[in-house]
Amino acid sequence: MSRVKIHPSVGGLVRLSAALGLSVVLACATVPSSASAAEAPVGLGTATDFAVVAGSAITNTGTSVIEGNVGIFPGTAITGLLPADVQGTVHTTDAVALQAQADVTTAYNDAAGRTPTESGVTELGGRTLTSGVYSGGTLGLTGTVTLNGDANSVFIFQTASTLITASASRVVLTGGATSCNVYWQVGSSATLGTGSTLVGSVLALTSITANTATTVEGRLLARNDAVTLDSTTIAVDATCTAGVVTPPPAGGGTTPTLPGTGNGTGAGTVPLATAPQGGATSSTLNTLPPTGSNGSPLLLGGAALAILAGALLIAFRIRLGLSEKQ
Repeated sequence: MSRVKIHPSVGGLVRLSAALGLSVVLACATVPSSASAAEAPVGLGTATDFAVVAGSAITNTGTSVIEGNVGIFPGTAITGLLPADVQGTVHTTDAVALQAQADVTTAYNDAAGRTPTESGVTELGGRTLTSGVYSGGTLGLTGTVTLNGDANSVFIFQTASTLITASASRVVLTGGATSCNVYWQVGSSATLGTGSTLVGSVLALTSITANTATTVEGRLLARNDAVTLDSTTIAVDATCTAGVVTPPPAGGGTTPTLPGTGNGTGAGTVPLATAPQGGATSSTLNTLPPTGSNGSPLLLGGAALAILAGALLIAFRIRLGLSEKQ
């Protein structure tokens, strides 16, 4: 029986092909999974500088302290809220209120569309939570919930129906987590208990009621109905940025439109100097992810290596055939 003689260069090709094959496997293995990627903040756009946005009415009882803009669209009824109560600008059915309400709608749809980290949540009290998306049919808070994370940690709470916090309940931030990255997406109405403390932006489809002496470090943003206050303190963190406003898919959700002619942009409707005018909306045109955020360069590199390995394998087979004939 004749022996097959393998030329030394063929052995080198075998070793090189094996090494390249291993490189392909490693390259693919190091591509980050979207499931493990950090949760992105919900972009609020021009609503970032608003402490209160309502759809139909804003009603206040007692002396409230509101640090931020106040907007209402398409309704016009604001009752019991004095100019001295608002450290910002009140926008009533003007172009600024329209844009803020539109951005609230977009933010609501964005938060509602996130994939839950944990589903079936009903009671938050007594828990310490890390960054993630927590979803339930209804959400309640009795006692204290602690949100532990750093300045980039994002906490999104989704409820198909109501959010109800008990009297004296609290949301506590630890580890450097900020109110800028806490969002409460509420499928119907939110009710905040007497003397309770809430952190983050409430995005409610219907209405929001803050009972007596409630403190909110964030925003109360209602799409369709009223925001009701009673000696409420609301403070918007000045360090929060507008973020990227992610529009809903085509046909998903509606955007408010300004009725009739005239914008009602008379005296008293000039937005705060720090309000991001148009910047957040225009950022939606950038649909490309940040460089390397989804591992594209690694995928391209792996494909190139795979092609090269295949070519070398073909060359190896040709050379092996020649060696067998010798």
